[in-house]
Amino acid sequence: MKKLLFILYLLIPVISVAQNTEHYKIYDVKQQKIITLNELASGLSGIDVLFFGEEHNDSIGHQLELNLFKAMHSNYPKVALTTEMFHTDVQLVLNEYLKGYISEKNFIKDARAWNNYKDYKPLIEYARANDLNVVAGNAATRYSNLVTKSGLSGLDALPKTSKRLLPPLPIDTATGNYYNKFIETLGGHNMGGMKIYQTQNLWDATMAWSIATYMKANKGSKILQLNGRFHSDEKLGTYQQLKTMAPKLKTANLSCFSAADFKDPKWEGYKHLGDYVIITDPGIKRTF
Repeated sequence: MKKLLFILYLLIPVISVAQNTEHYKIYDVKQQKIITLNELASGLSGIDVLFFGEEHNDSIGHQLELNLFKAMHSNYPKVALTTEMFHTDVQLVLNEYLKGYISEKNFIKDARAWNNYKDYKPLIEYARANDLNVVAGNAATRYSNLVTKSGLSGLDALPKTSKRLLPPLPIDTATGNYYNKFIETLGGHNMGGMKIYQTQNLWDATMAWSIATYMKANKGSKILQLNGRFHSDEKLGTYQQLKTMAPKLKTANLSCFSAADFKDPKWEGYKHLGDYVIITDPGIKRTF
């Protein structure tokens, strides 16, 4: 009975989205047409890593992440999830939970799960039920705080044991379009100088390194990478860092967000964001 209830729990988000396809639209930029979620998943045969750029409070987006992960698992034998939402120093805790060694309560506490973990729980539980790997991809907050205070050079003084949780130093500071976009988003050059931007580069580089490291050890795998869409929109940020670290990997990106013009979308204004664009109904309640 307990197992049956667990299976039904996993199906709830899938059924909800499947019956409410009017609440999202998926646009294939290359083909210039709206496609289904299954068409998206089946079209990834030549892709190693798909970036799913989300808005963290988009309830429809979170349900679609689960559906896409399941569809990818159905289409391809080796699928893994890599995430912005967990940090590299809690990989052991994440693994212990996925294998059933520790309780969910201990996992949430010791893995420092985000406050909106409920939005990602169905993905973790699906991976757990199907023995799929989940990679804790982001840099720990203590290292982010160090960079915000001292810049990327502050990481150099860390002991070797700490550096094992970080990408190889020095970390590249992306310039050009990404820097300009970051400055514009945060309101101009008075937003605190380069150190805050370098913290963003730390997150990007760490997530990219986590993906590259996993793919190197798991040949033939296919990854669904979850991150805030700023990290991968326009193929910048984490996407750009990964292409530098592992240029042979075949990658694609997807930008998912609530759109004011949902009823009559102007796709031309969105196509620069990535290979696929998902817009969601702004009338649906946000998760926070």
